[in-house]
Amino acid sequence: MGAWAQPWPPLLLMALLGRPPGAEAQAQVCSVSKTFFEIEENTNFTEPLVDILVPGDQQVTLGSSSTLFAFRILENQLFLNVTPDYEENPLLQAHLECKRRGVLVTQLRVFVAVLDLNDNAPVFPFATKETAVEEDTKVNSTVIPETALEAEDADEDDILFYTLQEVTVGARDLFSLLGANRPVLRLDRPLDVYKWPNMTFRLLVRDTAEENAEPSHTATATLVLQVLPADLRPPWFLPCAFSDGYVCLQAQYRGAVPTGHKLPAPLVLRPGPIYAEDGDRSLNQRIIYGILSGNVNGTFALSPDSGNLTMAQSVPSPTTFLLVVKAEQADLARYSVTQVTVEVLAATGSLPGFPQSLYRGTVARGSGVGVAVRDAAAPSQLLRIQAQDPDFPDLNSAITYQVTNHSDFRMDGEFMLTTTSLAHLGVFYAEVEAKNTVTLGTATTVVEIQVSEQEPPSTGMPDGGLADGKRFSVGDMATLGGVLGVLLLLALLGLVVLVHKHYGQRLKCCSHTAPDPQTPGFDNQAFANGHEANWAPAPSPGHVPKTTEAPPTATDPAPREPPASPALPSPGSPAVPAGGSPTAVRSILTKERRPQGGYKAVWFGEDIGAEADVVVLNAPSTDADGAGDSGDEDAEADSGRGGSPHD
Repeated sequence: MGAWAQPWPPLLLMALLGRPPGAEAQAQVCSVSKTFFEIEENTNFTEPLVDILVPGDQQVTLGSSSTLFAFRILENQLFLNVTPDYEENPLLQAHLECKRRGVLVTQLRVFVAVLDLNDNAPVFPFATKETAVEEDTKVNSTVIPETALEAEDADEDDILFYTLQEVTVGARDLFSLLGANRPVLRLDRPLDVYKWPNMTFRLLVRDTAEENAEPSHTATATLVLQVLPADLRPPWFLPCAFSDGYVCLQAQYRGAVPTGHKLPAPLVLRPGPIYAEDGDRSLNQRIIYGILSGNVNGTFALSPDSGNLTMAQSVPSPTTFLLVVKAEQADLARYSVTQVTVEVLAATGSLPGFPQSLYRGTVARGSGVGVAVRDAAAPSQLLRIQAQDPDFPDLNSAITYQVTNHSDFRMDGEFMLTTTSLAHLGVFYAEVEAKNTVTLGTATTVVEIQVSEQEPPSTGMPDGGLADGKRFSVGDMATLGGVLGVLLLLALLGLVVLVHKHYGQRLKCCSHTAPDPQTPGFDNQAFANGHEANWAPAPSPGHVPKTTEAPPTATDPAPREPPASPALPSPGSPAVPAGGSPTAVRSILTKERRPQGGYKAVWFGEDIGAEADVVVLNAPSTDADGAGDSGDEDAEADSGRGGSPHD
């Protein structure tokens, strides 16, 4: 019994039950084959993540610690319920609870790690950033710090690369970034508020080092820089020529005064009155003038506000003053100096004079106020009216001009301008007075202004260019002249062919026959009425021209009459044509070219194919016409002796 009372050996129990100990307990709980997964973000995962082994008397549900809305259980299979996003949640967790009749039997946890991808573009915290920078900012200084320009990228592992691109052309060399990964805006060159008052740049950022990398994302923002003026430039005496944005080669002034005179008005200087302005025009500090040196015996006085130079006393003898004049800003921060040369000359009392007593100008009808009158002889240039004083030939700036008798025009220096709109065509005469402000001498001249329909060409244009109001350039007119010349040549060739075609047979026999008398034709009124024509004087002996009428139209040749010697007509009598009859028509053909006036002829070379030369003169004299008859007979006699060109 005792033997029966002994416990069952393990092997016997296993044989009876057919399974190892604990297998029944293991089959009573939920289980999964895998509890950790890795999935790239933005992946739409539709397959079940894992199958859940659930005992028949139990149910599996998602616990409260599961990632909200991330999973679902369908027929004991765990599914991913969302498209994973690394930036939103890099790790998803499914909490599985197995219960039997509401009692928790076991619980499992399944983790999904979301892998990060480059799926987000960098973003600037601004679209446009406006920054003011002082003009005197030192080179290599930071204009905008990195924290104000860096972009943000939701992809945490991305490295951003920055590029500065110019929008304002030429401004790129003034600024740069500290590094490709450090968007610090740095000044590389000195600023010039007049050259670059405002500049615009584009800041580009990329989340890859290479432009053609895939995937790659970019973003841009705009930088606007406004340069604030600083006091960097001294006052400049005008006029001056700029060498750069900081230095202006300023004027030196010259003038002249007569001996023994204290001029009441400010001196007229060349190239203009003493005037300076703040080189920093945006600041525009008030300028104060003064004489530093050269004012011997206090001869001159200089207005501190206007810069007008006047005489405090006269100078008895010729000399030269070299005045050093100072222009200083009102804040006493900066100043500059220039030289004023004043020559004291002995005036002889001569008066200024104009080289022309009459000037001719032109202006277009409808010109408004302030339009300059142009030179009628050269409409592309303005009409310049300039007088000179023999005592001061090089000081034309000392001479002032004014129109004394016409309110439609005024003088602006040496040029005339309109003071009203000229609505009508016509000619105007204006008197211009020149006055030397040094010697007080005056002179006058007259200007004839033609108000024309066409706008004269403007000045300052090179040959071949089109100026304001100029319809055609010199090149256009040359081209037109060439075309007209070609057309004229073609017309002459056509005339030769036409003459040869219609009169070729007659030309062959012209030396033996004469056409029938025809009614004379006329090419103008001078030949139509011989007794009313304004005849020219008779040609000199030995050069008797041939005077003929229009070419004959008869086709039947008449026997040539033997040459005769008719008497010359008396002065004032009508010309008698060849043949002794007023209606007879002489031949217009000749072998000899006669350059004298008063005849019309067609001259040929040695053969009929030579080019015809048509000479028409419409003002023969009465004597020339009469003498022309004998000339015809002489020509015919010569033709008989020498023979026809076709013999």
